[in-house]
Amino acid sequence: MDVLLFDRTTRPLTLTPAGRLYLDFCKDVVRRRQEFDAALDQMKGEVEGTVRVASIYSVGLSEMTRLEGDFANRFPGAKLEVDYLRPEKVYEAVLADHADLGLASYPEQSKDIRVIPWRQERMVVAVAPTHTLAPATSIEVKQLRGHHFIGFDEDLPISREVSRYLRDAGVDVATVMHFDNIQMIKEAVAIGSGISILPDRILRPDVEQGRLKIIPLEPELFRPLGIVHLRKKKFNRAAQSFLQLLAEPEAVG
Repeated sequence: MDVLLFDRTTRPLTLTPAGRLYLDFCKDVVRRRQEFDAALDQMKGEVEGTVRVASIYSVGLSEMTRLEGDFANRFPGAKLEVDYLRPEKVYEAVLADHADLGLASYPEQSKDIRVIPWRQERMVVAVAPTHTLAPATSIEVKQLRGHHFIGFDEDLPISREVSRYLRDAGVDVATVMHFDNIQMIKEAVAIGSGISILPDRILRPDVEQGRLKIIPLEPELFRPLGIVHLRKKKFNRAAQSFLQLLAEPEAVG
C-alpha cells in the first residue's frame, strides 16, 4: 500500500501523520539496536567498540590528548573519536545521535538531554608576561576597568557569563578582539594585544612554557563543565569506560 510520508505542499517539507509514525518506528528500531549492542557488549566482558565524543574547543587539546592516551592505554580494544564543535553543535550532535557523549560548559538539560556534572573550573585573568598587571598575585575585578580585553564571541555561553560577571561588578573593559575558540584568545594575549578571563586549567601548559601569566580573580568566578547525552541512550562498554575515566580525580580536579 502506498503511503505519503512527506507533505510536499509546505515549504520546508513536513511529515504527514504517517511520516511521523514511521519516524517514531525508525527511532525505536535504532534504540532497540543500541540496547542489543550494549547487552551483547556486556556479555563479552571486554571493553570494545567506539565511543563518539563531541567536545567544545575550550576543554583544551592538551586535556583531550591526555584523555585519549589514557583511554587507549587502558582499553586497547576500544576506540575514542572526538569532534571539536561550537556549543550549539555539540547539542545537535548528541540529539542526532552522531555523538554518544558531549562535553559542554554551562550545560543545559532538556526533555531529551541529560546532564552529568563534571567539574568546576576556576577562571583567572590571563596576561602576557610583560603586561603591567603581570606582577600581581591577585586582582580585584574592578582593577580590570579600562583594560584592552580579548573575549569570546558574544553568542557563546562563556562570553555571556564573563560579561555578566563584569557587569555585576560595574566594570567596563575595552573589548578589542573576540574569537570563538580559546587557542586564538591565548595567542592574542601572549603577543600583548590585551588581557582575558579564561579557565585556569586550560592555561597551565602556557604558564609552564612562560608564554602567559595567570592572576587569581576576586571575587572568584567558576565555569561549570558537564557531560551531556540523550536521556534514553544505552551506552556500550567503551562509552561506560570513558565516563568512568572522566569521573577520576585527575580528570575532575
